[in-house]
Amino acid sequence: MGSGEWGIGVCYFSPLSPSSPSSPSSPSSPSSSLLPTPHSLLPHQMLITLTLVALLAFYVAWNLGANDVANAMGTSVGSKAVTLKQALVIAGVLEFTGAVLFGHEVTETLATKVANPALFAATPQLLITGMISVLLASGVWLQIATSRGLPVSSSHAVVGAIAGFSWVALGVGAIDWSSIGMITIGWILTPVISGAIAALFYSQIKHWILEQPNPLVQLQEWIPWLSTVLLGTFGIIVLPSITQPLTNYLIEQLGFNLPSYDIPLLVGAIAAVGLTIVSWRQLDARGRGDAGTRGRGETALRESFPPQATANPKGDAVKEKDEEHEEDIQIPSPHSPLPLIPTPSGSPEFPNPHSPLPTPHSPLPTPHSPLPNPIEPLFARFQVLSACFVAFAHGSNDVGNAIAPLAAIVYINRTGSVPTNGITIPIWILILGGAGIVAGLAVWGKKVIATIGENIISLQPSSGFCAELATATTILLASRLGLPVSTSHALVGGVVGIGLVQNIKSIKFKTLQGIAAAWLITVPLSAVLSAGIFSVARIFLGH
Repeated sequence: MGSGEWGIGVCYFSPLSPSSPSSPSSPSSPSSSLLPTPHSLLPHQMLITLTLVALLAFYVAWNLGANDVANAMGTSVGSKAVTLKQALVIAGVLEFTGAVLFGHEVTETLATKVANPALFAATPQLLITGMISVLLASGVWLQIATSRGLPVSSSHAVVGAIAGFSWVALGVGAIDWSSIGMITIGWILTPVISGAIAALFYSQIKHWILEQPNPLVQLQEWIPWLSTVLLGTFGIIVLPSITQPLTNYLIEQLGFNLPSYDIPLLVGAIAAVGLTIVSWRQLDARGRGDAGTRGRGETALRESFPPQATANPKGDAVKEKDEEHEEDIQIPSPHSPLPLIPTPSGSPEFPNPHSPLPTPHSPLPTPHSPLPNPIEPLFARFQVLSACFVAFAHGSNDVGNAIAPLAAIVYINRTGSVPTNGITIPIWILILGGAGIVAGLAVWGKKVIATIGENIISLQPSSGFCAELATATTILLASRLGLPVSTSHALVGGVVGIGLVQNIKSIKFKTLQGIAAAWLITVPLSAVLSAGIFSVARIFLGH
């Protein structure tokens, strides 16, 4: 994901000066002699053009899904909250649903604001050629990054590609350098802000829950707050889009004059209460299950060591009836690990062949073995829920990076004019983009998932949940400040922030060096690729 995600839009071109030869005298009247309209193109030529562009859009969506799926599922797979196969299925369903049902809004914005329409009204064929160059250049770079397991920003790749072809087509003045500058600032600020928020979240959870003598009791008190923070943060991102049809129905059909955020707030509140109640019940059931397991373990230990091999209730020393074999019997000392644990080889220390002693493979834990934290499974459920929100939001927002150029070209071919305002996105374009995202994440998604989930630090559900929550919070803050940010950058920063709280030595800085290098070259490399492709295409097409 990148700078255009979750409602954050960027205008990538600035108007040319009035004296520029490329500035048209009548922006609203396209040149029909140069325009590839339905009247000037033969049906089979138009079909070939649209087929080529549709394939390129699918190619970009494929690479976008393969690279960006880690933003939603990387930490969940790394913390073992879900398996890789489960993550791909969940992400596939939610990404496709978000793209088809809600992808039209962001696509409409990108299709009409990727360029100043006045720059291309007289020569719209340049826009078509440029959009093809953008699709090909950004798709190639995303594929290169994905093949190396590097999480990069798809929106930054699109920005660079558009800047590259516009420079060649209209000159350096066509590039909105302020947008490039904002992206550069985002490279630095996004990981830092997300890392600080993740470190703050995780340090609090670690102090108040994980390191407490009875973490189950502490978690029970914190569940309402965790549910509220989770659904509040992600609800602001997802719920307005989901509840918009219901809000429109209440206003238009039933005549209720409701503020736009009333329904999302009501749905979020009900969901937070429901999640709290369900989590409490699961925690109680797990507590009863753990108590039963401890009871069975104590019974098994008592059966494993018969009374003649232990101290009597009065605390007296053990006495054997057969005094002549006293030297063969090992009496446990106060510092002896027996009778609680067996020897490493599994052989009994008490020569009683009829007593079934535990072995090293026994399911009963030893006093010195690390016990699985009983609260991590509940954090895993919270983490999976947050990952579902991210996957849905990604599908509904970032699909525009792949299909907006296609939507603009289809509009030009159908109407003979450059799109200036909101346009209607055909459903087949949304399905094409959603299918491409799903296909890419299913085939190549595991590469970047491994980088995010395993190759920076080792994650548990509690730490992965904090990283995803910090990422969403960073995106929300940036959207309010008008800063273009990348979810990939925010998520990597969040994971590193968790590592700083746990142990700085656990961070794999070699992986971070490769990721940072990929971030730095995304915009310039995409620009160079797009400029080269556009130059070659313009020579062959005679523009």
